[in-house]
Amino acid sequence: MDSSVFAVVMAAALLHAGWNALLKIGLDRYLTASLIQIGAGLLTLPALPLVSLPVAGAWPWIALSALLHIGYNLFLARAYQHGDLGHVYPLARGSSPLIVAGLALLVGDTLGLAQWPGLLVLVGGIWLMAWRGGHTSAPLNRPLLGNALATAACIAGYTLADAMGARSNQDALGYALWLFAVNGAVAALLITQRRGPRIFLQLGPHWRSGLAGGGMSMLAYSLVIWAMTQAPIALVSALRESSVLFALLIGYLFLREPMPSARLLACCVIAGGVALLKLG
Repeated sequence: MDSSVFAVVMAAALLHAGWNALLKIGLDRYLTASLIQIGAGLLTLPALPLVSLPVAGAWPWIALSALLHIGYNLFLARAYQHGDLGHVYPLARGSSPLIVAGLALLVGDTLGLAQWPGLLVLVGGIWLMAWRGGHTSAPLNRPLLGNALATAACIAGYTLADAMGARSNQDALGYALWLFAVNGAVAALLITQRRGPRIFLQLGPHWRSGLAGGGMSMLAYSLVIWAMTQAPIALVSALRESSVLFALLIGYLFLREPMPSARLLACCVIAGGVALLKLG
């Protein structure tokens, strides 16, 4: 992978970890995810007149991505009903690169043989974090696994959709801005339908965090979308999940979260996977 693209993806991973740490605001996971999407959608509105409308071939990918983001929010919220962040987040994020790698084969976007070991090591490190990373000693249960893997499938689906959409549009920035605008509108409509209009009164006190998190989310994923027009989709997908490593470091350095030996080992494995992917 070109060094500039690698740097962009790692910056996106850091931003992704940053907004996840920022938005520990006391809302349930579904509301938090919706708040982020709505905030990102609002921030795109002033920029939309500056970019062209996506080409006709990109709109089906935007629609598919928006649909899969709905599934992502719903399955993630259900997963958190059966397990904590330390189990759910690594399982969902760590499983998606393997699914992406499989799906990408269908569109002829393959990894080189030298890159597969790095992907497997990185994913293995994230799974190690899921196995030993929860705040409780409770075992991984079937509802948790099922919903976390369904979340991973949604992540993989919208990742591939957005890669194909941005490539067909030949303008990654324009595609990303319109994608976030559509996702924000869909999130607002869905949360109104599920929770009623008064839910925005509950979200109101958190609007600053929503805009800040939405802005970081928009920037992070826009960088990823651009990178997927420059490098193999599976490679970018795997590298961006190093956000799990950054999230642990942010938690340890700034939020005073513990760093037991199993987490430290997982961090080293993930870092080794990132290095192998870069060298491969």
